[in-house]
Amino acid sequence: MQDLDIASILHGGMITAFKLCAPLLLAPLVCGLLIAIVQAITQISDSTVSFLPKLMATGAAAWLAGPFMARSLSEYMHVILDTLVSIGG
Repeated sequence: MQDLDIASILHGGMITAFKLCAPLLLAPLVCGLLIAIVQAITQISDSTVSFLPKLMATGAAAWLAGPFMARSLSEYMHVILDTLVSIGG
């Protein structure tokens, strides 16, 4: 196994990790930004107001992006296992 092969596997792993984390991080980020704007407009300064919408946004993102995340992880595992089999002979 060459250094370029290892770098390619690591690069694929980082891209896959980004694909898996992005929906679960971006949904509460956008939701929190919108709630912060609404709080700034209405001058509500309670920090607990944004907890439930962020939690619901994270749950909705996990539910909607779940099949995509499972497919991405499955594809990456197939690549890793194919590479492992080709190395083993």
